[in-house]
Amino acid sequence: MLAEKLFISLFFLSVLCSGLSAQEDDLLSLLGESEPTLELAEAAFKTNRVINLHSIENTAAGVLDFKIGHRFGFLSGGFSELFGLDDASIRLGFDYGLTNRLQIGIGRSGFRKTYDAYGKFKLLRQSSGLRNFPITVAVLGTAAIQTLPWQNPDRENYFTSRLYYTGQLIMGRKISESISFQLSPTVIHRNLVRTSEESNDVLALGGAGRVKLSRRIALNAEYVYVLPGQLTPGFRNSLSVGVDIETGGHVFQLHFTNSTSMIEPGFITETVGSWANGDVHFGFNVSRVFTVRKPG
Repeated sequence: MLAEKLFISLFFLSVLCSGLSAQEDDLLSLLGESEPTLELAEAAFKTNRVINLHSIENTAAGVLDFKIGHRFGFLSGGFSELFGLDDASIRLGFDYGLTNRLQIGIGRSGFRKTYDAYGKFKLLRQSSGLRNFPITVAVLGTAAIQTLPWQNPDRENYFTSRLYYTGQLIMGRKISESISFQLSPTVIHRNLVRTSEESNDVLALGGAGRVKLSRRIALNAEYVYVLPGQLTPGFRNSLSVGVDIETGGHVFQLHFTNSTSMIEPGFITETVGSWANGDVHFGFNVSRVFTVRKPG
């Protein structure tokens, strides 16, 4: 009997609740309101790169992003070097969105004749409405191989000595329609270093921000701080500022940077340029996207 009474009570309670829910839906409908939906923050940055650093953005599923990265020589070269225009370093890369959360890519750099590959996955996404979460979190893993001739070919050299690895956590927030910011704790592992004073593992913290100036133009800046005691004297932290210009299917990124390399092991651990001395590259990244596979 007790079970029957409990069942009947729960039945009438469920009917009452469903009735109240229906009345609430009708009232919301009359007021022009609806139940909250999940809204994901989008376009915190214009492309999947800020300048050198990966951004919290991913290439969309089924989209191939062809990137050309170019750096002229140092402005400090003066008129004899045409303020750096006589020299150039380039990286060609392809980024592909396997899903909206998972992106992979490959590239080849003229600097140290390096080939690189990476994968980036969005663990969490900034959202509002049905579920509120304040930031987007992504994880990045890269591998690179340097193919310069050995400096000392007579000694025993190992293939593994050419390899570099990067692990990075990217945490960012689109603060408003115009302002975005991210932090990138990073670890670089180098199988071979120049001297015994250098560490094989380098810890660094990157920071980047964007200010949207108009519908198609944005101002970007990034800085990578390497923790003390990990690099030999002469190497510096990477600092870059630039402007993004969107034109249809292209995004042009014009910038100034003291880093020659365009991949993590290079611009984080091998930057030698000094802004104070004019050792700054003018460069650009050009991004062109192609839809390879339509979603769904």
